[in-house]
Amino acid sequence: MQSPYPSTALDAARRTIADQLRDIRRDAGMTGREVAALAGWQPSKVSRLQSATTPPSDDDIRAWCRACGAEDKIPDLLAANRTADSMYLEWRRVQRSGLRRLQESRVPLYERTKTFRVYSSTVVPGFVQTYEYAAALLGNIARVHGTPDDVDDAAAARVERSRIIREGDHRFAFLLEESVLRHVIGDASVMAGQLGYLLSVMALPAVSVGVIPAGRSRGMWTLETFTVFDESRVHVELLTAAVTVTTPGEITQYAHAFEELAALAVYGAGARAIVTAAVNSLG
Repeated sequence: MQSPYPSTALDAARRTIADQLRDIRRDAGMTGREVAALAGWQPSKVSRLQSATTPPSDDDIRAWCRACGAEDKIPDLLAANRTADSMYLEWRRVQRSGLRRLQESRVPLYERTKTFRVYSSTVVPGFVQTYEYAAALLGNIARVHGTPDDVDDAAAARVERSRIIREGDHRFAFLLEESVLRHVIGDASVMAGQLGYLLSVMALPAVSVGVIPAGRSRGMWTLETFTVFDESRVHVELLTAAVTVTTPGEITQYAHAFEELAALAVYGAGARAIVTAAVNSLG
């Protein structure tokens, strides 16, 4: 069973599929117990599926429709179910073939996006990671998630796709919590190299880097790491999954949160001073 996430778009998509399954059963003049018997399930599974408590698998949809004599509904329901699945992707699913492919899969989205707004409360954003930092971080991810170890190739792919910060007409606005600069990924030398690279990136004309100082009084609390791609979608990173938000109202909320957080940040000399202090703290 997938973990719930408070996205109205995902909830609505799941609810719509559940309602369609219930309507198919009713149109067939069948009870939930009858559907369960024909599908070889416990009756409680029918209740969970049509209440959206449990998201259906593709096989669940096929079995339900066949039990109700509604095979013609299968293609549309499968398409809707896969669209809903894409809104909530468990890392263990998308990383099961390794981490390199996941890095490469993002390239088309990155290339067509003009404006990136990236807020990170956890790690230095992938767009501005050094190879050494990326390898150390991805190595930790592979260990914790139990994914295939292709860390070297994945780190190289991450650095390669980051070339877009220096190419084309893309623009990047990064907001980092100061704590991100203090979390040592790899070792002190890896972290020093990463922070030094971040300082150099701050000079690029297409890049803005803001740092939210620790201890600052704030009206916007620390959020999960997220990226806004133009006005079309938001990617939110959780421990277990990546959430894609596409509902306009939710995108607007994240864009507004980004502006609230941006107002808390320091830029230019102030931001460089905080990064430099983090470097010096490494000893």
